Formats: sequence, C-alpha cells, structure tokens
Amino acid sequence: MVFDLTGKRALVTGAGSGIGEAIAIRFAEAGAQVFVIDRDEPQGEAVAARIREAGGSAEFHCLDVSDPVAAKALAERLGSIEVLVNNAGIGHVGGLLETESDDLDRLHAVNVRGPFNLCKAFVPGMLEKGLGSVINMSSVGGLLAVKDRLAYTVSKHAVVGLTRSLARDHSHSGVRFNAICPGRVETPFVKARLAEYPDPEAAYHEMASTQLNGRMGKPEEIAALAHYLASDESAMVTGSCQSIDGGWSAGK
Repeated sequence: MVFDLTGKRALVTGAGSGIGEAIAIRFAEAGAQVFVIDRDEPQGEAVAARIREAGGSAEFHCLDVSDPVAAKALAERLGSIEVLVNNAGIGHVGGLLETESDDLDRLHAVNVRGPFNLCKAFVPGMLEKGLGSVINMSSVGGLLAVKDRLAYTVSKHAVVGLTRSLARDHSHSGVRFNAICPGRVETPFVKARLAEYPDPEAAYHEMASTQLNGRMGKPEEIAALAHYLASDESAMVTGSCQSIDGGWSAGK
C-alpha cells in the first residue's frame, strides 16, 4: 500500500470534528494506531468509536492543548509516537480596531503554544528514536495577510516560524517538521456559519471567491496531504509549509 502507516502511532489534536476528524480517520484507514485528542469529549469519543467500528485502532483522550502540564502528562501516559499532528486551533474575526490584547493572547495560547506544548511533550521521544513526523496546521493566513483576521493571521504566521525553526534545529535527527496551510475549507463549523446567512449559496461563493478554483476545500483533501507527510514516502520533506488553498496564495 502506498503511504502505508501500519505500525505507526499517530496523535491528532482537534480531532473531534472537521479537518482533525478527517485526518484521524484517514490515518486509521492507512493502518495507524490513532490517538484522537480534543477538548470536546463527546465529539472525540464519537470519532474514536467510528474508527473502531470500521476496524481501525483508536482511543480518545481529552486535552486542552494550551496546558503544558497536561500535555506532558499525556506524553507520559501514551509513551512514544511516530506522528504528531498539531491541528487544534481557534479563530477570531476583526482588524486592529476590533481586536483586543486578550484576543491575541487567547489565539496565541491555542494556535501557537498548543503546538509548542505538544512538541515539547512528544518530540523528545521521537528524537531519542531518530524518527518521526510532526505536522503543524497553519493556514493561508500563515503565508499572507487575511483581511479582518488580524489575531488569526499573527498566530498562523507564528506556526510557520515554529515549524521552520524546529526543522532547522533538528535537521539531522530523523524527525521531520512540516506545516499545512489550507485556504477556506468546508468544515462543519463553516457550514453552520453559512447556514446563518439569508442566502447560504451566495455566501458560499463569496467566501470561496478568494480561491482561484472557485470552491472551498474538503476536510478529506487536507487529510490526504497530512497522510503523505506522515508517511515514509515523504522522507525528503521537512521545513516545508505546503499550501492547499485552491490557488489563493498564488494571487489574483
């Protein structure tokens, strides 16, 4: 099987829905033992159960990624892993006038310190074994500025910097660090937001208009890229920030 993950232990944060859920399911289908991590216990348990019902291996663990003590305790319970996907993240709408310092702090705690905390907890075990793949979920907002998303853009640029710094510092370790930078993706959260508009279809096309192909991505499409980066076939890929945004970052 191409991109076979059999024998790999993979941890995915924010795996209770959307992109994280799609990644967890895809990894399990490829043979990985998956640790489904989320703050929402019912959603996370449901994803793990769905994987097991399909014949895969999965268990759920509740975690607030912004808590470094809890992240370390989780690593002590689970032991070493081969794949770490730092997908958990939150957003904020607004420019300078609508953004407070508390908003910056809130997004930094989850979007930046979250991946840092999980890397701090799990990467030492990877380095000891001399192998592993860390995948940080950034955004098109980590590559360019997104209008009225000041705090979000700042945090996702930081994820790109974190990823590149880790790759540089551990370039000869056998552990790889990459970031995925999606554009707009049709997640359950986005679908719920679209449903609030008087004309959901028009709202969809307006939101998708930033992407050259005129549509939003699917969670499964992001999961396919994560699958490649988790696999041994991507052994030459480290320090990369891979856009998957329908051409948004190419410009108009």
